[in-house]
Amino acid sequence: MFSVFNLVIHFLTTMFIGYYLITVLQWYNYKVNRIIFHFHNYRWHVFYLIIPIITYIFAYKFFWIYFIFGYIPAFFFWLRKVKKPLNVTGRVKRFFLILGFTETFNLVLMNKFDNNPGLSLIVVLSIAVILSELVEAYMFYKFKKKAKEKLEKINPKIITITGSYGKTSIKNFTYQLLEEKFKVYKTPRSVNTLKGIVLDINTKLPENTEIYVTEAGARERGDIREIVKFLENHYAILGKIGPQHIEYFKTIENIEKTKLEVFDSPRLIKGFSYELPYNEKVEIIKSKIKNVNATLEKTEWDLEIENKDYHFETKILGGFNAINISLAIYQAYEFIKDISYLQSKVAKLEPIPHRLQKIQAGGKVIIDDSFNGNIEGMIESFKLIRTYPGRKIIVTPGLVEANEEMNKKIAKEINKTFDLAIITGNINKKTLCNNITIEKVSLKDKARLEKVLAELTGPGDLIIFSNDAPDYL
Repeated sequence: MFSVFNLVIHFLTTMFIGYYLITVLQWYNYKVNRIIFHFHNYRWHVFYLIIPIITYIFAYKFFWIYFIFGYIPAFFFWLRKVKKPLNVTGRVKRFFLILGFTETFNLVLMNKFDNNPGLSLIVVLSIAVILSELVEAYMFYKFKKKAKEKLEKINPKIITITGSYGKTSIKNFTYQLLEEKFKVYKTPRSVNTLKGIVLDINTKLPENTEIYVTEAGARERGDIREIVKFLENHYAILGKIGPQHIEYFKTIENIEKTKLEVFDSPRLIKGFSYELPYNEKVEIIKSKIKNVNATLEKTEWDLEIENKDYHFETKILGGFNAINISLAIYQAYEFIKDISYLQSKVAKLEPIPHRLQKIQAGGKVIIDDSFNGNIEGMIESFKLIRTYPGRKIIVTPGLVEANEEMNKKIAKEINKTFDLAIITGNINKKTLCNNITIEKVSLKDKARLEKVLAELTGPGDLIIFSNDAPDYL
């Protein structure tokens, strides 16, 4: 028999560790394998998951001392430190409901059979996670079926876009080129998972949509095929391929095979690829983009369409955006056979927020490139920055989902381009600090950034915010 006090301690321990578990699962899209194999701070797992469970197993009679005077203060310290707190969604509420029922049943068994409370804690948490997954899978099956029925009823032409870089930009450019002539709807922000698309269809897709523009992301083989199987898209765009998310895919070949899944739709009419071939329905456009000239004012280039070159000019910054916009032009041309119209639309394209977005503020030139999380995009932006005659400052955490060698390469490019580097966060701090030779400042807490910029920059300076790590990093 356990005392009421010990039962209460067990219940609270389960809830505290359950809170930690569901928080980190939410950060990683509820993928258990990702918090095991790709977590950004394994020390947290040690302090808030492993140590308390081991302590409970081997010293459960005295565990309450550790829990009250050690774990609880440490847990609330962690909560204060974390900048992305738990978002209490319906899924989170259901998890705690399942965890509460499972723990209550466990306490009854503990009190009857005198089990080791530490071992039962592992069982309760495991069962709660598994049951939660089963409940969510069933609910998603029904939700997906409802979305499919709505999609079939509306019957829009569906465009699906993927690539290592530029998916959201291509989506937004395609939308802007088509929106005046058609009733076009695009998935919001960077929504690019099956669950996100299903939610978007059920809650936001207008009934009068003629063209639905979507994007497809992936962390493993089959992710894009799953989206394509559901959408059965009529058109597909594959942008530039690179080592983005290489830690999940292991090789570039795996990335290429996964991205090519976008062309697997049974309803595919036409596909456009920057450089990877697929079949006769897919057109390669790399050789058709010519004479790219990018400055801090505009980007211009020539594009071959049906064996004739046409000149395009845009206020969108970055030579790499000639690729993204050209893919959007080719897609739009399937619906609008008017080059002069497309040229005028390209000239009026609005920049995507946080992607090489130029802002004038207090006599300083601000380049907001905080959504640029790939090595090629960052290096291209640095080439653009080198054309600026004044003092140049970069604020960056480096590349988040990349290996050490890529961040060393970024550090080398920073040395060639900037006068001052402000390194934010901890994830790449050591690598960047060891390899950046220009003047540098390391900021563990981004809350100090505004003060540091006010002290170290002045009128005439150019400041680029290059990539941005999630707050919990």
